[in-house]
Amino acid sequence: MSEQLENFTRTAIAAVLFFAIALSSGTAGAASTEELDAHVRQSIEDLFRSSSAAKELSAKSVGMLVFPTVVKAGFLFGAEYGEGALQLGATNLGYYNIVSASYGLQAGVQEKSVVLMFMTGDALNKFLQRKGWKVGVDGSVAIATLGVGEELDTETLKKPIIGFEFSNRGLMANLTLEGSKISRVEKK
Repeated sequence: MSEQLENFTRTAIAAVLFFAIALSSGTAGAASTEELDAHVRQSIEDLFRSSSAAKELSAKSVGMLVFPTVVKAGFLFGAEYGEGALQLGATNLGYYNIVSASYGLQAGVQEKSVVLMFMTGDALNKFLQRKGWKVGVDGSVAIATLGVGEELDTETLKKPIIGFEFSNRGLMANLTLEGSKISRVEKK
């Protein structure tokens, strides 16, 4: 009997996650490159509007990976998905998705925007050489937290990859990028 309950629970959770992602108002599964490109540009503008420190830091970065909408949903079992683009200045180098699954104390649905700034050419090259790049395994990401006066802490500024999470909508316990897999995708 417990095996049936366990199978039912897994199926129910999978269905909830599927519908949460499918019904998301953002670009977790953008229909076209033009639409995704527009959302990427808007997300960069939103980040810069909310943080002058992020704008200054972007000028020093060698590239930015922008995910306009990353949807995370779960109840004990969780999943996260989003699509974005790698930008070098105004040039788009390709499209990527971010995916993760987790198990543990978590509940809710959340949408957020994520920008990863590659601060060194070496960090960017390592990212580009991997077919599936895993946060925390293939490269560490320092999540930027702004202090008083919108200044980033000096330890964060020394890191080769700096991440920003912003425009959070919804409520989700257990927020992290650790273990997320980022892969290049072909968009039409």
